[in-house]
Amino acid sequence: MAKKKNITESNLIDFYMDYVLEHGKAPHSVYKFAKDNNFEEASFYAHFGTFKALEQKIFTAFLHNALNLLAQNEEYQSFDARNKLLSFYYTFFEILTANRSYVLFALGEGNKPTNSSKALTKLKSEFSDYIKSLEIETFNIEQEQIEKIQQRTIVETAWLQLLYTMKFWMDDTSAGFEKTDIFIEKSLKTSFDVINTQPLKSVIDFGKFLFKERMQMN
Repeated sequence: MAKKKNITESNLIDFYMDYVLEHGKAPHSVYKFAKDNNFEEASFYAHFGTFKALEQKIFTAFLHNALNLLAQNEEYQSFDARNKLLSFYYTFFEILTANRSYVLFALGEGNKPTNSSKALTKLKSEFSDYIKSLEIETFNIEQEQIEKIQQRTIVETAWLQLLYTMKFWMDDTSAGFEKTDIFIEKSLKTSFDVINTQPLKSVIDFGKFLFKERMQMN
């Protein structure tokens, strides 16, 4: 049988996700992976140097898919930063849910999403760029050094918030992951209220929500 030609990055991602979900582990070698999927080994290296690089690309592909869907929505373009980020979260987690089996495999038991998760390295970089593009307003302090610190803090805090939301979603057993939807809404509202020094009612509400969830899990 002739080898498949014109293997795309998307093809390789699909092959890889199918393999790990069927076998419960990563392929033993690129040679075997290529042979099992009937393409030349060189086609893999035209896109990725290692399986680790491919794994990182999968999570950035999820992000790209979310952003591409949002870019097609005219209403999204008119949103403020808060509602743009909220729209991103709901879209991104819909995509994660559609690929939940793979995400749980990649970030499963004993390998929860953290700053040190190698599979999320590229996702952090590109998500950070997205947060910067939102130009989230901060305290009006006319000092360049402080403004830079504020922006770095926003980017890092947004990343940690995404990681924590992913962990919550992974542990969520509610129908349709409705508790994750509530978590997203309350956590983002709290974050923006703190940034904009609004009343702390949302902080208190979010704290109560987390406390109730923790008590149920225990």
